Amino acid sequence: MSELPGRLVLLGHPVAHSLSPRFQNAALRAAGIPLVYEAIDVPPQALRRTLSELASVRASGNVTIPHKEDVAACCQRLTPLAQRCGAVNTFWHDDGQLVGDNTDVGGVDAIAALLLGDARPTATVALLGAGGSAAAVVAAVERWGDAHVRLYNRNVDRAHLLAARFGAIVDVVHSVEEALDGAALVVNATPVGLKDDAFPVPVRALPREAAVFDLVYRANETAWVRAAREAGHRAADGEGMLVEQGALSFERWFGMAPDRDAMWRALR
Repeated sequence: MSELPGRLVLLGHPVAHSLSPRFQNAALRAAGIPLVYEAIDVPPQALRRTLSELASVRASGNVTIPHKEDVAACCQRLTPLAQRCGAVNTFWHDDGQLVGDNTDVGGVDAIAALLLGDARPTATVALLGAGGSAAAVVAAVERWGDAHVRLYNRNVDRAHLLAARFGAIVDVVHSVEEALDGAALVVNATPVGLKDDAFPVPVRALPREAAVFDLVYRANETAWVRAAREAGHRAADGEGMLVEQGALSFERWFGMAPDRDAMWRALR
């Protein structure tokens, strides 16, 4: 293992709800690594100052809403995947440079494989949202084969910016109904449902055979995921993706795989 980072942190706003400290600290204990993973609430106006302070101690960490794209812009080096996404959820310092990666893509892959199985290579994905998490979804989908994304976002200009990065694999549509038409997987990459039981899409509007993937997670799953499953849909919230992206981040920081069982035990 190379020299340990001076701090290990999660940057976001808000972050009080995050489960990441719970399972990352369990992984650190299981590996015998003498660090504590801490969540830091960073308002957007304080992001650059915070990154400068963290650079002085060679910190590593994760990034969540709303900072993924802004941290990517601050990095001196990006992995090809982070560059593709235009968003960073994992960072570390190397030779005085801030390096960014995107392990959200691997997290999406893991959960989509469970939800879609053999249908993944040709799936049509209805994607709601056009931020950094949505970019990770598209980056995952483009690796599946002939899969395709229908992207809906209330801010159409933002949707077109994301689509332009990925080309023909993404079609920007102008209504939720267009996005859902024939979709094998419906992905919520918006904050809807994070603070309450709001649904990003009514369950009755989902295609009969569609699976549901909510990147939002809450205790006992999101209301949308519970309702979709009760209606007969395969469904998962963001908890599994959260753990998998966190495990992949751990590998980037320490060059070793974490004890995933210990991470899950910490949540359960």
